Amino acid sequence: MKDSEEVFSSIETLLEALEANQYITDNSLATVIYLAYHMKRPLFLEGEPGVGKTEVALVLSRILGTRLIRLQCYEGLDAASALYEWNYPKQLLRIRMEEQCRKHPDEIGQVIYTEPYLIKRPLLEAIQSSEEKSPVLLIDELDRADEEFEAFLLEILSDFQISIPEIGTLKATHRPMVVLTSNRTREVHEALKRRCLYHWIDYPDPEKEMRILRARVPGIQETLAAQVVRFIERLRGEDFFKRPGISETLDWVEALVKLNRYHLDPPTVEQTLGCLLKYREDIQRFRLGIWADPLEQARLLQPNLTSGQAEG
Repeated sequence: MKDSEEVFSSIETLLEALEANQYITDNSLATVIYLAYHMKRPLFLEGEPGVGKTEVALVLSRILGTRLIRLQCYEGLDAASALYEWNYPKQLLRIRMEEQCRKHPDEIGQVIYTEPYLIKRPLLEAIQSSEEKSPVLLIDELDRADEEFEAFLLEILSDFQISIPEIGTLKATHRPMVVLTSNRTREVHEALKRRCLYHWIDYPDPEKEMRILRARVPGIQETLAAQVVRFIERLRGEDFFKRPGISETLDWVEALVKLNRYHLDPPTVEQTLGCLLKYREDIQRFRLGIWADPLEQARLLQPNLTSGQAEG
């Protein structure tokens, strides 16, 4: 296995490492990852759900041979949940023990507000990592968090240090590699983006999706792979509430393989539609639109038809 310096010696070697870890991408994403590593800047990835944003952080942790620390964002996320909080039950137990020994309150305070009584959440865990290699910090789906949390995060990403009133300032000994993701359900503030290197991950084109299927599902029948890619490409052209991403493609193929299906047919599509479309309205729109047209259905299920021919 190559060490991180060798992997990040060029964009080409990084691309090879990504593909070796079954992450198929292009030069544009590999370039921004390469720059984020060497410039020690956070990497901000936006795109539709299921296009492989989170997977970038997972693969990077494997390539770098280091730990992945994940902060899953959600509405109402605050500093205590993301950074640290005090272990109150443990503190209370220590207070009772010290009181029995007739210790002065000031002495007790000096004991209970120390690191052994600190519960480290993902951000502090990443900053205070004692491992030899810097961890990869994934801040996932930032757009789900509130703007107040963004402002707090801005300070952390600026200096990679935090101030805890009872302890003092804690600074990162090994600056983590940071990957932030967003599904763009709302706009993330420009001030945060300015501190990052940005990349938009789009749905893959048919050629890339075929490469992804071959890498992630070794031995897949070419006929089935071609049908799946063409089918998915057609669905992404519809105005669905949630269009299928790469993760849905892989789920669908896994389901088809487990069902011993080697080509698509109408019953198979109907039975496995829930792998692709996750909203009742989208399923109804599909059934009343594309699937209700016999000619469209025949085109989608043709085993040897290319995407260009299907549209002609």
